[in-house]
Amino acid sequence: MVIINQLVKKAQKGDEKAYIILFKKYEEDIYRMAYMYVRNQEDALDIVQETAYKSFDQIKTLKQPEYFKSWLIRIAINTAINQLRKKKNIVHLRPEHIDIMCANEHDVPLQMTLKELIEGLNENEKSVLLLKFYADYTINRISGILDMPIGTVKTILYRSLEKLRKQLNKEDIYEQ
Repeated sequence: MVIINQLVKKAQKGDEKAYIILFKKYEEDIYRMAYMYVRNQEDALDIVQETAYKSFDQIKTLKQPEYFKSWLIRIAINTAINQLRKKKNIVHLRPEHIDIMCANEHDVPLQMTLKELIEGLNENEKSVLLLKFYADYTINRISGILDMPIGTVKTILYRSLEKLRKQLNKEDIYEQ
């Protein structure tokens, strides 16, 4: 952590090499998070590139170097959400991505249903769920990344899980 803090401070003083080292360390995490939002490689790569540009341009505004990764993830999430808004918030599951999401062929219907359920959530609910269960962040960390009070994050998490439960129960009724 000390090395990262030193690299952030160097990058804030204009050291491009320090910034590149930092960004490369978290580039894969940024890509995964972007992909969870946009669901296609090209858009996810665009988000990574835009996150790199924005973060390099704004690194001087980062007040606490130890939160560099959270700060990058927040930029990536905001960029992904903005891109989705431009595309009218439509996220399609393409057949070529099913193998990425599914461990085996028998899980396809469940995975597709889960994805459809998650798509029915609003942006805050989707962000909290993805950060909690996909990225495995704590509530405190999610609060920092999304710049929300801890209580709000908890409320959104529980409300969105309840929405998913209700929707899943409704789907079970229709299948019987």
